[in-house]
Amino acid sequence: MRIVWLFLSLGLLHAADVTVGTAVAPAGKTGTGFIQVPAGGDAAVDIPVIVVHGAKPGPTLALLAGAHGTEYASIIALMKLASATDPVGLSGTLVVVPLLNVASFLQKVPHINPVDGKGMNRLYPGKADGTQTERALWAITKQVVEKCDYLIDFHGGDLDENMRRYSYWAETGKENLDTVSRGMVLAFGFDHIIIQHNGPGAITLTRQAQALGKPSIAVEAGHAGTTHAEDVDALMDGSWAVMRHLKMLPGAAAVVDHPLWIGRYAVVTSDRDGVFFPLVVPEAYVKQGSKIGYMTDYFGNKVLDVSAPLSGVVIYIGAVPSMKKGDNIGYIGEVAENPGQ
Repeated sequence: MRIVWLFLSLGLLHAADVTVGTAVAPAGKTGTGFIQVPAGGDAAVDIPVIVVHGAKPGPTLALLAGAHGTEYASIIALMKLASATDPVGLSGTLVVVPLLNVASFLQKVPHINPVDGKGMNRLYPGKADGTQTERALWAITKQVVEKCDYLIDFHGGDLDENMRRYSYWAETGKENLDTVSRGMVLAFGFDHIIIQHNGPGAITLTRQAQALGKPSIAVEAGHAGTTHAEDVDALMDGSWAVMRHLKMLPGAAAVVDHPLWIGRYAVVTSDRDGVFFPLVVPEAYVKQGSKIGYMTDYFGNKVLDVSAPLSGVVIYIGAVPSMKKGDNIGYIGEVAENPGQ
């Protein structure tokens, strides 16, 4: 194996093409194509995929966005990043899926896949014979997650969400996995990091990757349907920093200094239909019981004061007046100790 690697590094052997879906990339080249999800009980879907195959050997890093198709900043960031990454200077391979939930994007429907009404970041590993969402997630699991070495899942505030930039890091209890993913999240550079503890419940993309032994993190930037340059650039810069950290690009990756670690967060949901008015902004500190917003009926009469369920920092708050029963109003995160100390 060492001889093969030496020959590859000297250019005496040609690395095999990397193929994901219909995208094919020889060493030192970029290929584009689709992960084709066949029709089942509902329509087929073609998920765009970009393969940036480095000229030098190295790991495979998967970057995925658009599980929620109206989280536009992260989708645009991955499209731009794939175009801007020079495969000649890359060690290893990038597999970029910039838009997973195509129907959500086209129909401008937040949170779910409008084809089957299911969330595309809660049902991994999917099903080969399920609905469109399940078939799509099965294809991503088999063709991307199982074949990568590292993974980053990109999100951002959906059409109705106002949030600040932050990352998720899972404390799985597996030291080797946690050490590597902690290095990735610090290299990415966002200074608010939510600590996840995987228990019973939905299987997200990062949780699926972790179950397969792949170090993974999730990152969030952008909000309320915006594509501000500062959010797009922050996602691209963080990705390149992780690539330097993983020795896929030359140079050292600076890690974020003194990030704010969030140990748990509470989700505030609406118990009625109505009109929502926020009283706080993302990153504001609130005390338990303090008002973070209020709701009125359709005649402008106040019907509810919304209070913080715990003391902490506002991660997310509703961005639009529309609020129906069961909708998320906001997230409040509790500040935690640095898990590395």
